[in-house]
Amino acid sequence: MDRDEAQRVFEPPAREALRSFAIEPASLDLVAVAENITFRVVDARDGTPYVFRLHRPWYHTLEELISERVWLRALVEAGVSVPKPVPARDGSEYVRVAVPGTGEQRYAGMISWTEGRLLSEALADNTDAAWRARAFEQLGIITAAMHNQATSWPVPVGFTRHHLDTDGLMGDQPFWGPFWAHSLLSPAESRLLLDTRDRMRVALARYGRDPRTYSLIHADMHERNVLVNDERLTVIDFDDTGFGWHLYDIAVALIHQRGTPGYPEIEAAFLRGYRRLRALSDDDLALLPMFHLMRGMVQIGWYHQRPELGVSPNFHRMKDDVCAGCAAFVAP
Repeated sequence: MDRDEAQRVFEPPAREALRSFAIEPASLDLVAVAENITFRVVDARDGTPYVFRLHRPWYHTLEELISERVWLRALVEAGVSVPKPVPARDGSEYVRVAVPGTGEQRYAGMISWTEGRLLSEALADNTDAAWRARAFEQLGIITAAMHNQATSWPVPVGFTRHHLDTDGLMGDQPFWGPFWAHSLLSPAESRLLLDTRDRMRVALARYGRDPRTYSLIHADMHERNVLVNDERLTVIDFDDTGFGWHLYDIAVALIHQRGTPGYPEIEAAFLRGYRRLRALSDDDLALLPMFHLMRGMVQIGWYHQRPELGVSPNFHRMKDDVCAGCAAFVAP
């Protein structure tokens, strides 16, 4: 669906849902057409901007969506740089709204707007090695702060999110789809991914789910889910949040920089920032390459699960890199 069609289909139900929130919308601008439909709405009374999102109907239950916001509020209270949820007039987290143009029922929710540009855009424009290192050092600090909060936080009764554990990532029905079944994989490549999956399962079972290394994580903290404003970073889009390994979070944060000339410095800066707030042993860190490879396999599964998106221009290179990584993989 292109932006014009999305505007036509989703703006009327968004305006209807906005009546349940304590603002007077002066403007409602479509900013993203992806899994969720995202608008920027400005309150006419004081000019305050907000993010207003219509969530895809098949990804999370209402209980899971509410749980995401419960954790967001806990992170805000802990001083972590993330958006703040904004409830509806009656105190509810989400408002259900019909979308006649698609026949869907979607949940609409609001969070604070964060000024800034995507870290991916800033990295593309700024080749200064010192600036890049500072950005990833700060991202490491934020990641560690999240993990500190999550490991010390008593998860409330009724809190519900998926698990990105051995089964969730490398099981027979992984959360983001069977990566070995993608139509663009050859039979030999599919067998290679399945063999690697089986060996990873053994390694993950051995690693275990110790609370020191496994808790709630963001799970999708790549550069397009981080905003930069005057060198201050804010992590956004907690749609994929679940229980998982801290190393998976770290792998996602770094994976798009792998293969770039400055990667060793970027990884060192991220880990320096992370270790300022949270211990990370060298034994744990030795597993990071496995989690990088795991993320690549998961991405293939995500594309398999979303055929309507077509083939990304980078898909074949990513697939080849993942297959090469699987061929060289030695279980830790």
